[in-house]
Formats: sequence, structure tokens, C-alpha cells
Amino acid sequence: MERELEAWFARRTWQSPVLGAEELSALKRGRRVSVVLPALNEEATVGAIVAELVPLTCGPAPLVDEVVVVDSGSSDRTMAVAAAAGARVVECAAVLPEVAVRPGKGEVLWRSLAVTSGDVVVFLDSDLVEFDAGFVPALLEPLLTADGVCFVKGFYRRPLRVRDGESDTGGGRVTELLVRPLLAALCPRLCGVIQPLGGEYAATRGLLESVPFAPGYGVEIGLLMDTEAGRGLDALAQVNLGVRKHRNRTLLELGVMSRQIVSAMFTRARCPDIGGAITQFHQAGDDWVPVSHDVEVRDRAPMGELLTGAIDGPFC
Repeated sequence: MERELEAWFARRTWQSPVLGAEELSALKRGRRVSVVLPALNEEATVGAIVAELVPLTCGPAPLVDEVVVVDSGSSDRTMAVAAAAGARVVECAAVLPEVAVRPGKGEVLWRSLAVTSGDVVVFLDSDLVEFDAGFVPALLEPLLTADGVCFVKGFYRRPLRVRDGESDTGGGRVTELLVRPLLAALCPRLCGVIQPLGGEYAATRGLLESVPFAPGYGVEIGLLMDTEAGRGLDALAQVNLGVRKHRNRTLLELGVMSRQIVSAMFTRARCPDIGGAITQFHQAGDDWVPVSHDVEVRDRAPMGELLTGAIDGPFC
């Protein structure tokens, strides 16, 4: 197993992507590229990200054919800011209105497939700060240059941004404390993936429409595990994006996130998840108060099955 991982890592890891937008545009060969940003109350960051991406859509041979922000019910000015910066903005609830909306990031990404046209789809989180549009060509390079690659994960150094400053490392707490140990136990073939939960990745539409989407924050690990199971390890690649900065979450928020990730991983390892709520404890003065959070654990079936009419009746 170690030799297999070392060989995959050497073969499918782009430590220093070298091709720029113009060179990659020539390698598209008629394929369209969609960039999708899921958003929920990200007015402080989404505009700057979109503004960096828009130049990639310009010129006689653009690298990116559309930038789409899919909003999942923001109560702030996220939609207006994104539109003003140049994105096409779509409300999640307006996509596939015949299918009841579920909460969470996985739902937004799943529905984005129904309102984008790209043969290749790039997903980027919308809470990034100091965003570098170079993420997009870097993610596309393995897809457009390497035979057999259909899913590319970004990896990066993740500073931990705290109230009074920034630590050079320390981000990715859920990855290091939960996901990496579980991968070693449940799916060791994926232990060479540096950022299994990273929100910056690209894939072919053919792949994305053929696999289920896990709910909420389980979506990234679900896509990773399903790609490896269905297409093999060599269908995966990873590319160095340098540094990624975003809003870090509290430990209590990470706990709820981890509950969904565990469900997605156990489901793919064929371990039953009975769907129990996660109970956390908040301190109120000298007292400790239990607070339970129900989390969605049901996968969405592959989008391709809905779009081709393969499913008859209610879609779940």
C-alpha cells in the first residue's frame, strides 16, 4: 500500500503548476469551463473573489466560460454584491423547484449542476480572503493535460486566523483530527490526499453527474471517496495552490460539521448511520447546558439520473 501511495503521489501531484490561462485555453478543445461559488452570507468576501475571476472570462479565447454564484438563502447583500462584481447569481431554491430544498453546502453544489453548462466545473468557496485567481488555471491544468484525470483537489498551507492575529499554521483542524485518522482506517488508498476537505477543486461534468452528493459539509469527502471507488485512484490528482485563507470556525461549529463528515465517510464504508443528532454542551455561568443539533445525513442521488429521467417519482 505504501509503495502504491508513493507512486500515485509522485504521478498525480502537481507541486508547481506551470501553465497559464492562455496556454490552458488552447487545451480546452471546445470544452466549456464553469466556475461555481456556493454562498451564504458572504457579502464581505464574495465580491472580491468574483472580480478576480471575471478577467478569466474575457478575450477571444477565455479560459472560463461562466462564473456562477449559487446563493443558499443569504440574509445580507451577498447576491447583490456578487452580481455587481460580474457573476451570474442563482438562488438555490429556484433551481429544480419541483425538488424540495435541503440545507447545506452539498445541496447547493448538487443543484449547481442543473444551472451550469461547463464540461468541466470548478468549485471555489466564497469566504476566501486575499483570493488568487491563479487557483483556477492551477486546478484545470491536470484535467486538461493528464490522461484519465477527472477530479482535481487543491492543496495549500492553511493559516489559522484568530481574533488577535494569524498563526502561520493550524488551520484544517477537522482534517487532521478526524478525517485523516478515519481515512487510514476506512479508505487507506486516499491517505496521500493532502487536503481531502478542501473547498477548491475541479471535476468533469461526466464524473459529477454520475456520483451521489453527500449533504452539507460531507460533500467533499463523499466526492473524493466515490471517485476513488468508481474510477480508481489514478482518476484523482492534486495541485499546489500555495496559501488559502478563510474564515475559521469555532470548535462547536466544527463539531456539527464533523458529524456530517463522519456520516458521509461511514455511508461509503458501508457502516450504518442511524442519523442521531449531535449533542454539545454550552456553558451558561456555572452551568453546562446540552444543545442538540439535527444534521442532514441523506445523500442526493446522482444528478445525471434526474436530468435523464432515470428516476421516476419523488427524487431523493
